[in-house]
Amino acid sequence: MIVNQIFDTANIQVDDLNKHCANTMNESIGLEFTQIRSNEIHAMMVVGSNNCQPLGHLNGGASMAAVEIVGSMAANLVLDRENYVAVGQNIQGSHFRPAMKGEIVKIIGKPLHIGMKSHVWEVEIFNPSEKLICKGSITMAVIHKSK
Repeated sequence: MIVNQIFDTANIQVDDLNKHCANTMNESIGLEFTQIRSNEIHAMMVVGSNNCQPLGHLNGGASMAAVEIVGSMAANLVLDRENYVAVGQNIQGSHFRPAMKGEIVKIIGKPLHIGMKSHVWEVEIFNPSEKLICKGSITMAVIHKSK
């Protein structure tokens, strides 16, 4: 069962998340976190030469990277990060329509299951017309942190 409030929104700053992700794939594909709500994490990405395929559409691999990044960040934000870490175990996705070069896509991650040993996060990507372009899910294994 998912509770109404899973993120401690008073103590999580979007700017801090983006700084934490400096020099990672986030920057490579142009993904930026934009908002954290009580039970959702939001991001955006401009479709450009760094994340599109030769036809000028958002590359499906970039969409799946966005699913991984948003779902992984979300899973780790709900853990006791002193003792646990969530790592990707399985990722799946379906692509429905293209996003074109120059468009800004919106990415929203929501929990489907938050357990003691695993999480499943659903991540949806929308074009500027709010039409779904990709829907994915990521299963995260929750493991004890090595010290």
